[in-house]
Amino acid sequence: MLLNNEEQSEVGSQLRVRPRAIRGSDKLDFEKVVIIHAWVTVFILGVADMRRGLCLVIAAPSGAGKSSVVRRLLAREAELAESVSVTTRAPRPGEVDGREYLFHDDDSFRALVAAGELLEHAIVYGRGYGTPRAPVKARLEAGLDVVLDIDWQGWRQVRAALPRDAVGVFLLPPSLLLLEARLRGRQSDSETEIGRRMRLACGELGHWGEFDHVVVNDDLDACVADVAHVLHAARCAVGRSTGAAALVSAMIRDGR
Repeated sequence: MLLNNEEQSEVGSQLRVRPRAIRGSDKLDFEKVVIIHAWVTVFILGVADMRRGLCLVIAAPSGAGKSSVVRRLLAREAELAESVSVTTRAPRPGEVDGREYLFHDDDSFRALVAAGELLEHAIVYGRGYGTPRAPVKARLEAGLDVVLDIDWQGWRQVRAALPRDAVGVFLLPPSLLLLEARLRGRQSDSETEIGRRMRLACGELGHWGEFDHVVVNDDLDACVADVAHVLHAARCAVGRSTGAAALVSAMIRDGR
């Protein structure tokens, strides 16, 4: 529950306890005041910590380790959740609708786009991908964060749709040779597919300057730590806090 300005003023006036001599008969009442003061302080500090959530976008060429970074980040950040994307590609063995992806056919995907129900969408490798708008906006309004694993096209759309809430990170591979080695290490793509992905990667690398931050993924642990630092700093942005103003106002009033 949030206090309005009038209620905050009333609480502030009640907390202005001046020191005085304490008689035995007053001790219990004074202890109650101290306990109440402590709890209200905790409550106000909790309000100060309140903020609007942010949408962290992580993009990278295929093979740059984007999925691994997102998984590690989710494991260490309790207030962060990954949005479940919509896709038109067929489910892979072991994938469950609604867990890895929301699987749609081409017609229903186009209907979602036409209805404005996707925050961003793109055709990648001939398949449709998109992010449902409503779940993301609900988390942001609740002060919780969302991470999106999308490409530079999606980042452009998210940045336009959520200019106050979107923070973009582009992951770079240490080199093209290492990027190709990672793709071959998957042992899931043909030579033709690897060549196509490498050509696309060169095009994707040209968009790194459109993002807010860039991190070279030459060491997974260090890369995850760097992205986490970006997340933590963005959470503390002055424009994101919805409670600090009330705390500062109360302290200034009490200090006069």
